[in-house]
Amino acid sequence: MFAWWRRRRDARALARRPIPDALWQSTLARFAFIGQRDAADLAALRRLATLFLDRKQFQGAGGLEVDDAMAVAVAAQACLPVLHLGLGLTAYDGFVGIVMHADEVVAARTVQDEDGIVHEYDEVLAGEAMQGGPVMLSWRDVAAAGDPADGAYNVVIHEFMHVLDMLEGEPDGVPPLPRDIDRRHWVQVLEAALGQLERAVDAGRDTVLDPYGCEGLDEFFPVAAEAFFVDPHGLRDEAPALYDLLARYFKQDPAAVLRRPDALPA
Repeated sequence: MFAWWRRRRDARALARRPIPDALWQSTLARFAFIGQRDAADLAALRRLATLFLDRKQFQGAGGLEVDDAMAVAVAAQACLPVLHLGLGLTAYDGFVGIVMHADEVVAARTVQDEDGIVHEYDEVLAGEAMQGGPVMLSWRDVAAAGDPADGAYNVVIHEFMHVLDMLEGEPDGVPPLPRDIDRRHWVQVLEAALGQLERAVDAGRDTVLDPYGCEGLDEFFPVAAEAFFVDPHGLRDEAPALYDLLARYFKQDPAAVLRRPDALPA
């Protein structure tokens, strides 16, 4: 009964609020790491993004007006990682709101150390995912994901991987895993790649993986996912075991379908 109702709800949403062809094509042109997918993936992604838009509520902050192009850009990038995950949009059912700012925001933080001393500081954020929502995003950073000069940076994928990670509680870098991936193996591969990143950063070497991943496994997983989807060739060259594990997890092989950045037309 529930499955029938869900199919009926989805059919109504797809008919009521389809993404216009021109808007979808402009989104694909803007984000090459999406637009280079094959026709079957793009059709499935468009369907999932349409349902995402039907279920989520966008709100602009600080006077920002969220238009259709901005909402579709977020939806397409957020849905790409769950395209073949087997969870569909249920992975994102725990929240409804998406708050968009024009640029980064400064958040006041308060933490208490082991000695009971309270420290207050400001943190500059391009995005933030909280248990139960909302998800906060900077539009400037969302839009930057389409610029090859920004490398593998992708705030939407990063924050929505935090959402996946929090499906089983506090973020620890281990999202719900399929039966064919052992948790211990997952942690071993990520920890090895994290150690490699830390050594590269300490040596002053450039890396495909954002050095922010050195904060811990809870940040390393989203950083790795950014690279996997946006610069899969670079990640496969830099950390092949990590790439292979993520390909098994996401059931995608973007390096097989995306052109290398240096092969893209100028």
